[in-house]
Amino acid sequence: MSNPEPYGQSMKSKGGFSRLFSALRYTWDGLRAAAKHEEAFKQELMVVVPLSIIAWFVPVSLLEKALLFSVLQLILIVELINSAIEANTDHISLERHPLAKRAKDMGSAAVFLTIVIALAIWGSVLWLRFGAK
Repeated sequence: MSNPEPYGQSMKSKGGFSRLFSALRYTWDGLRAAAKHEEAFKQELMVVVPLSIIAWFVPVSLLEKALLFSVLQLILIVELINSAIEANTDHISLERHPLAKRAKDMGSAAVFLTIVIALAIWGSVLWLRFGAK
């Protein structure tokens, strides 16, 4: 008797270009879902998109522009992970549980710390370029 396939193995794609296109579709689906269902993600997008554009016009070095842009994208990345944690926790159970609260609070803390890092980097780059004289 043969062993059954491991869980999820039959759902994996076989690779090649079809896998790439599937991955891009899943990425787009995830971004759309976050923009549609996650208020925090929508609010962060309203700040991150304009600042991402502004970052390229600030008269700083290319490395500093990349840093300003990247740290904004990091906020969205961490928010997506936080939203995934929250959705998975709610999928498992809507019942209040200390571990579910801990998971959600830790995800929220991760987003907050990422925003603090972004503020520190933007503040530092702008201060060093324009304020420290």
